[in-house]
Amino acid sequence: MRAIIACAGTAGHINPGLAIANIIKENDENANILFIGTERGLEQDLVPRAGYKLRTIEAYGLSKKISFENLKNIFKTLLGFSQAKKIIKSFEPDVVIGTGGYICGAVIYAAHKLKVPTMLHESNAFPGKAVTMLAKKTDTIMVSFSDAMNRIPKANRVVLTGTPTRNIRKNLSVNDKIREIEKYGLNPAKPTVLIFGGSQGAKKLNDTVVDLVDKKLNKKYQILLVAGKKLYEEVIKEMQKRNLYLDKLNSIKVEPYIYEMAETMNAADIMVCRSGATTITELTKLGKPSILVPLPNVSNNHQQYNAEVLEKIGAARIIKNDDLTAEILNEYIEGVLDGNNTKIMGQMAKSLFIPNVENKIYEEIETLVNKGN
Repeated sequence: MRAIIACAGTAGHINPGLAIANIIKENDENANILFIGTERGLEQDLVPRAGYKLRTIEAYGLSKKISFENLKNIFKTLLGFSQAKKIIKSFEPDVVIGTGGYICGAVIYAAHKLKVPTMLHESNAFPGKAVTMLAKKTDTIMVSFSDAMNRIPKANRVVLTGTPTRNIRKNLSVNDKIREIEKYGLNPAKPTVLIFGGSQGAKKLNDTVVDLVDKKLNKKYQILLVAGKKLYEEVIKEMQKRNLYLDKLNSIKVEPYIYEMAETMNAADIMVCRSGATTITELTKLGKPSILVPLPNVSNNHQQYNAEVLEKIGAARIIKNDDLTAEILNEYIEGVLDGNNTKIMGQMAKSLFIPNVENKIYEEIETLVNKGN
């Protein structure tokens, strides 16, 4: 099988693409897979690191506002469409799959024009603009939440598959968890709260955590903060301004980025994070309680919809970004830690997990490819 996967921007778009590539490879060891992305996103790091080839094109999000910058981006995006056509013609794929980002518009539309079978994977409960705009030009749209199915009424075919994730060992042994926590210099006997703001970090979460530690509120738990590569130094400098030095603190550790995040999530007791679709899937697969702070000002407010999927069954609690303070966050964390809440919330999260995601996705890809041939 020859497949092109288009994804760009954040890990929330790229990781499902990598997971789908791995699924194809596991089922067809002779498969030839090419990624198409941009020169600006995390795909520049994550795709080659995973061992796949990456080609880049121009692709930008377009605004309804009339401005020189938007006109320039329209021109560049049209150029990207032309670039995508050339790559597709040269590679001769059996299928073209889009997993998110502005890149999908140019690549999927180009594949459609060239009569190459196309698929999209929508990870969010509320589908993005690219999916709704390309619905009629895509052969199959795979979704992660049943809520999303009714929100793509013009689609040719919509199927519930779930979101593919990195290989996660769902059952770490006690010793495995101890080793995972100890490698960060934390105490495995104390509840660990893993706090992260997505692949690029979140300043609001970082600032709140620094304030929480400065006020010595986390007496009942310890924190592992994943600050984000670009924000890490900023966090360290802010802590030092407050006379908070990591080598002298036992209650918090800070990392810029964790590549093997699945193992760390598995070992931690509670997650405090944004509510991107991949994160939601990993929470359900691992059965982890969470405090979700949806990223505001994103298209269709999709992170809020994702978070509500967990909140309505008691698997998570939501704090609005504007309401987030050290005191409120501490109150929520202590509430989750109280009694059996951690266990109960974790069980409810696990009840949402869709099994056999990888098999379902490969079956859909194989069916479409065979139909195209």
